[in-house]
Amino acid sequence: MVSRKIEIMDTTLRDGEQTSGVSFSVSEKLTIAKLLLEELKVDRLEIASARVSEGELQAVKKITSWAKEHHFLENIEVLTFVDGGKSINWMLESGAKVQNLLTKGSLNHLTHQLKKTPEQHFKDIESTIELATKKDIKTNVYLEDWSNGMRNSKEYVLAYLDFLTNQKIERVLLPDTLGVLTPDETYKYVTALRERYTKLHFDFHGHNDYDLGVANVMEAVKAGVNGLHLTINGMGERAGNAPMASVIAVINDFLDNCEVNVNEKALNKVSKLVETFSGFRIPVNKPVVGANVFTQTAGIHADGDNKNNLYFNDLMPERFGRKRKYALGKTSGKANIQKNLQDLGLSLNDEELKKVTQRIIELGDKKEIVSQEDLPYIISDVLDSDTIEKRVVVENYVLGHAKGMKPSTTLQLKVEGILYEAHAQGDGQFDAFMNALKKLYKIHSKRELPKLIDYAVRIPPGSHSDALCETIITWQREEKEFITHGLDSDQTVSAIKATEKMLNII
Repeated sequence: MVSRKIEIMDTTLRDGEQTSGVSFSVSEKLTIAKLLLEELKVDRLEIASARVSEGELQAVKKITSWAKEHHFLENIEVLTFVDGGKSINWMLESGAKVQNLLTKGSLNHLTHQLKKTPEQHFKDIESTIELATKKDIKTNVYLEDWSNGMRNSKEYVLAYLDFLTNQKIERVLLPDTLGVLTPDETYKYVTALRERYTKLHFDFHGHNDYDLGVANVMEAVKAGVNGLHLTINGMGERAGNAPMASVIAVINDFLDNCEVNVNEKALNKVSKLVETFSGFRIPVNKPVVGANVFTQTAGIHADGDNKNNLYFNDLMPERFGRKRKYALGKTSGKANIQKNLQDLGLSLNDEELKKVTQRIIELGDKKEIVSQEDLPYIISDVLDSDTIEKRVVVENYVLGHAKGMKPSTTLQLKVEGILYEAHAQGDGQFDAFMNALKKLYKIHSKRELPKLIDYAVRIPPGSHSDALCETIITWQREEKEFITHGLDSDQTVSAIKATEKMLNII
């Protein structure tokens, strides 16, 4: 079967910018436009609405200037209005050559918003198209609220399309403006138009109010649409538009007789850039581009992947410039840890692996995810702890820190089964802990505590504020130096753990 080419029109810079709280700068719009056309390789870009603002005009000028130089000018589109030629004049000033003319696709909108008859509306549209043609501007036509038009005033929609067949237009754009269509309706309505108007080029523009955007796009393609309107990360008004990444994956994997130009490998890169510029955060579970979607958490899944890729599907992360990860935490198990060890080029024997697994489970109870970068620190801490006989235990402590008051610590220390307690203040929480410890040793032991001569804290490169901390303390006793390590998600606690190791060494 011969493949059918589906045109992809990205409207992130127009409809996507209608996301509440989002506004791209001129330079951001230009950067995104370049990336969408050159790297993602979408067929067309809808970049702005005419007559919105001076900033919007400057952005369109910048983009059209660049597009003309790089032979993309015919791929740049602007939303325009039936306004007696004002939008056309705006386009001429901006340098854009393709208008997406917003018109009424339902009798309800026409009657109550424009308060005109169909004949009056068609006459205004015809005048606008004629003026655009004279000015060498190509026209695509939006049928706003088309989905409700098909539901409630189908005769009007058909009369309008009959009229458009005699106009000099390139494409008819079919928006589900309010995101109300079901997949069955989408297929039925598009099929009806496809069979009646065999020569018209139809685009489908889906909104996601019921989370049916991708499903509706899929049915529109099956019914024969020629093009789709999508946005990066599903940005758009209200619940947003059909998301680019999900739709491209669906077309490539489930619609065998269709093809798109979009470069899958660039999807994640573009997604992250748009996230940064827009401030519109990608949910971690968003298909294809979410942070968690290629991360296995359950140990049984990692085990299955080891045995025969049992938990893989066709959505391989490498398709999108990403990599599969295996989360470390209380549900991960040995298989997840082995996967991460392989990535780091590390190996442990069965006993060591068992101990490291137990430590990660303990940490996972306090910290949702342990990163791969944390793993060497955990291994070091576990193996280091195994060499020390534990005769001294920091049983309990209370750390207090309040503004305007000195930090304080109440400490319970168990030495060979006997519990001791002390309270002290200090210049910081760890200093208060050490002062309490010195009190106990002064009262109950003839030994002197070693001198702390160096204290260093580090977290894995690229980590965030919830990272595991490794505290490395250098002690001096009788002219000899030795080092202990502590590991925890809390910096003071990691220092206390390093100190507990020191107490057992001495």
